[in-house]
Amino acid sequence: MDTKDPAHDPAHDFRPATRTMTRLVAGVRDDQLTDPTPCPDYTVGDLADHIGGLALAFTAAARKQVLPGSENGGSGDASRLEDGWRDRVTGDLAALADAWTDPAAYDGEATAGGVTMPAPVMAQVALNEVVVHGWDLARATGQDFDAHDADLLACLAFAEPFSQPGTEEMRGTAFGPVVPVPDGADDLTRLLGYLGRRA
Repeated sequence: MDTKDPAHDPAHDFRPATRTMTRLVAGVRDDQLTDPTPCPDYTVGDLADHIGGLALAFTAAARKQVLPGSENGGSGDASRLEDGWRDRVTGDLAALADAWTDPAAYDGEATAGGVTMPAPVMAQVALNEVVVHGWDLARATGQDFDAHDADLLACLAFAEPFSQPGTEEMRGTAFGPVVPVPDGADDLTRLLGYLGRRA
């Protein structure tokens, strides 16, 4: 029997999350690009641009490469979406998943957005970005969202330590205030609450 805990597995399979994100990106209509999202500063178009950028940044992190212009962190700007942007972004998501299948991706340290951390932690950050922004995009565009149990466990292992009382300084400003959830809430609802979202 396989007793491995996905939350503590040093390697993550990004393919389920990137396949979900690919479906969601392909499902965005042009008339939705100016609609709001659960990310207060982002329209759907801004979020789509951000998703493309994070795919590039975390692919470079896995490959221990420096992505020019990434030192200021990820941003989203719908004006950068060119004709055919959906194909570009979905191709970059596939490359992201492929990059983190390499065991060497988890060695040493990795850098993305001007931040350097242990590579296995960077993988958790990357997976969390894909999963949670997938939910954001689905919510904003009226599409169905699904996440695999192993992905949710890995994301919870990342988010829970800085989502408890007394960890506000560790949390910083990257996420909104923690949203309380009912006792017995499912893993997705818990994750979204930790990251300042209402399921």
